[in-house]
Amino acid sequence: MITENNLQRNEIIQQWFEENRLSMQETADFIFHHPELSLDEKESSRCLAEFLERNGFIITWGISGFETAFAAEWGMGQPILGFLAEYDALPGLGQELCSKEKPTKGPGHGCGHNLLGTACAGAACALKAWMETEQILGTVRVYGCPAEETVIGKIKMNEDGVFDDLSTAITWHPFDRNRVSFDIWQAQEVKNYKFYGKTAHASRSPEMGRSALDAAELMNVGVNYLREHVADDVRMHYTYTNTDGPANIVPAYASTNYYIRSTEWKRTQDASERVDNCARGAALMTGTSVEIETVIRHKEMKVNRTLAEVFYQAMEQVPAPEHTQEEVEYARAITEAAGLNNDGIYFKGLEPLEDEPVPLAIGTDVSDMSHTVPTIMLSAAAMCRGTALHHWAATAQVGMSIGSKAMFYAAECMALGAAELLKNAEVLEEAWEEHKKS
Repeated sequence: MITENNLQRNEIIQQWFEENRLSMQETADFIFHHPELSLDEKESSRCLAEFLERNGFIITWGISGFETAFAAEWGMGQPILGFLAEYDALPGLGQELCSKEKPTKGPGHGCGHNLLGTACAGAACALKAWMETEQILGTVRVYGCPAEETVIGKIKMNEDGVFDDLSTAITWHPFDRNRVSFDIWQAQEVKNYKFYGKTAHASRSPEMGRSALDAAELMNVGVNYLREHVADDVRMHYTYTNTDGPANIVPAYASTNYYIRSTEWKRTQDASERVDNCARGAALMTGTSVEIETVIRHKEMKVNRTLAEVFYQAMEQVPAPEHTQEEVEYARAITEAAGLNNDGIYFKGLEPLEDEPVPLAIGTDVSDMSHTVPTIMLSAAAMCRGTALHHWAATAQVGMSIGSKAMFYAAECMALGAAELLKNAEVLEEAWEEHKKS
């Protein structure tokens, strides 16, 4: 039931978005048209921080030693609600805003982070407006989080205790559906395997050489046989990252990069150790040596049912975006050009909250911090159904009105859900009890 107080709260939050719609849109557009890779998001982070500063937030730069990380804070006292903003782009995904694949040089926002960070900032500002009007005690904090695409930023920030004093963490992600993201994002380890051998002339004195490339290839053969003996949700991806010299020289160096994932940290660790053993065995077989370097590792997402229900109720109060005929035609054209699977139904309303957590075959650096503080993530349809992330079709939609509508929708939903937490301290207590038990 929506009470009179809630109606007043909703009106204050809605009014803030109406008055600041242009400013939010300009922020998202700037970040979209100035795409920057992980840890190089200088203009993007500055743009978002300036938006927050204009709205009364105090900015602290250089969080966890990252040049492009910041914390923006307003208010005082408990509870402390943290919004997790992201703004990095992806290599090779520059794309014109049209319904056909027309790449542009450089990176692009094929994951919608131009919308993600802006919506989190907008939600925080709208929440602040309501708190000021109603004289609500609490602290609102926005974290500018770099390097999500390389799964670095929030992991290092979490290790440094940046999120330790939060009462809860709130974020969202652009997808092709409107829902509470009651999902178990994958636990993963990213590793580099560096093989060292001995060079020789490949024809005249092959017996003198010890091929690092042979070792790398044998390792990959072993891993491909290993796939038969791991759990169904385990994923092991690899690529060659370097090898030296022409074919008539036995290569003394070769390296591979591996992503090892599953929806459970223990299974990921087990698979990772077995991949390590494939590397060690390959080195033994070839008379080479191997250096194993862990790039990043993080646990699976820890979901929180209490928060999921609160934010689902908030999403029920905000009408899902409606799309114009022009937007529907744009989605139809992209569907045909990209071969998307949606049966001609390009957009839907709010989807029901699932009874059980949903395993998701992708990873995020939000996952590790969800073990530190109760965390909630929403999803909003910034692209038509069937659109994959990290794809030109995603870039082509998150930079135009389809993406913008999702951004405003997600921002309002996050603001309303956060306001409910501020008014009901017992909900946060319940969320923490669940967090400690799970």
